Amino acid sequence: MPNYIKKCPECGSINLSHHKEKGEIICRDCGLVLEEKMVDFEQEWREFDSEQAERVRRTGAPSTWTKFDRGLGTDIGQKGDIYKLESKGRNKFFRLRKWQYRVSTAIERNLKLALAELKRVASYLKLPKSVEEEAARIYTLAVQRGLVRGRSMESVVAGALYAACRRHEVPRTLDELSEASGIDKKEIGRTYRFVTRELGIRILPSNPVDYIPRFASALRLNPDTQSKAVEILEKAQNSELTSGRGPTGIAAASLYVAALINGEKKTQREVADVAGVTEVTIRNRYKELLKKLKLKDQVKKKE
Repeated sequence: MPNYIKKCPECGSINLSHHKEKGEIICRDCGLVLEEKMVDFEQEWREFDSEQAERVRRTGAPSTWTKFDRGLGTDIGQKGDIYKLESKGRNKFFRLRKWQYRVSTAIERNLKLALAELKRVASYLKLPKSVEEEAARIYTLAVQRGLVRGRSMESVVAGALYAACRRHEVPRTLDELSEASGIDKKEIGRTYRFVTRELGIRILPSNPVDYIPRFASALRLNPDTQSKAVEILEKAQNSELTSGRGPTGIAAASLYVAALINGEKKTQREVADVAGVTEVTIRNRYKELLKKLKLKDQVKKKE
């Protein structure tokens, strides 16, 4: 019997009979009859890969999957392609799709679904490719070490993305991850801490300055106000006012103070909504900054 077929592609039986004269392989359990030349699946995969490579070279179609996907997201064509094929090509199409699913392991199927979700969330948050690659690597390691067991796939994906954002100093809050993934932010935080601890990933504390450009852009504040907010934050860090405070809260409060100093009218509610914190947090940080940094004389009270 040729060495390129080991079991029936229909029922999975290894009870096969090879008829050299007829050039057929018959499954004795389900009776499926295959032509010899139709069952060299390795050759068909090679042909398919070469066709895909030629299509990418000809059309310049970019790769849409991460390096750590390792091709798991590749699908054997689309349903619309069936109508473009002749009978022989259609049989090959269905056979490759069937074997693609059968030869994949549980981990590979999990990765395929998870990395598709990861790509969706990363696109929603407009994250750079480097962060997406890092998150895919973290998730892959988590799956290989069995850290996903007992947790929802979506929460681990969100935790991996948050860890990748922290490592690449791309400011994203747990509230934003929660909105994009549909997972409670407390669950994302727990999963993030568990995964980073088990994988030994070292995460440095967030720097409040990283949030200033994004918050200032959302609030439509001028560059002078943004520069003033950074200056206030640096003074706050030197005075150890940022220790034990959430980076988003202290960054938002610095912007609020800077806006008041430069005469730009922004309410505490507007600033709190952009930063994803409460008005109480903004108010408390605001009072601390005015008192410790002696900024009361510079603040222009709103009419």
